[in-house]
Amino acid sequence: MSQLILVVEDEADLALTMKYNLQREGYDVRVAPTGLEGLAMAQQEPRPDLVLLDLMLPDVPGTEVCRRLRTTDDTADLPIIMVTARGEEVDRIVGLEMGADDYVVKPYSVREVLLRVRAVLKRKSAHTQNDSSRLALGLIRLDVEAHRVWVDQTELDLTILEFNLLRTFIERKGRTQSRVQLLDEVWGVQAAITTRTIDVHIKRLRDKLGVAGDYIQTVRGVGYRLVLPDAGVE
Repeated sequence: MSQLILVVEDEADLALTMKYNLQREGYDVRVAPTGLEGLAMAQQEPRPDLVLLDLMLPDVPGTEVCRRLRTTDDTADLPIIMVTARGEEVDRIVGLEMGADDYVVKPYSVREVLLRVRAVLKRKSAHTQNDSSRLALGLIRLDVEAHRVWVDQTELDLTILEFNLLRTFIERKGRTQSRVQLLDEVWGVQAAITTRTIDVHIKRLRDKLGVAGDYIQTVRGVGYRLVLPDAGVE
């Protein structure tokens, strides 16, 4: 079955262009011209595999659409790529803080958007395959198959990117991961992604880990590593 992309875009020409190009790549496509219609379509069966979400919508801001998707059980793990003309760093950071998995700025290359869609869907597929392994470090436990995370006895609500970041860190515990390595491993495509993007996601992950947030250590000038606080250097 083809994967389904939900395009939430109020500019009819852009929506039509994106729909055409996505369909050429073999995807099924739904188009919503408003945020509220996008929210409704995200709940319809079959559920979309990914949302391309414009920020500047005529009714509900894209950031609010993203927030509602992330706080609804049925769509909490739905990959979201924000597509918008607002390219200032603060807007990108706000989008990422709201839980977006990626961010593309208009005017954009259709090829770039398609590459990002493919990369995000590939990450999703890689972590929803039948893998019964469980990972743990200190207070942190991951159930890879169920896509669930606990710190001590408290279950966390992580986005797909946050989950993949944490899984990568635990699988390579103690080893320093450069930002370039994280871009390649977790994001899967490097075009127009800045190191600031990684830093924003790391900050959000640390905040969600709470008492285990200190496990993620900054290696100045290089990147990050995950170690127990009393484990010392690698």
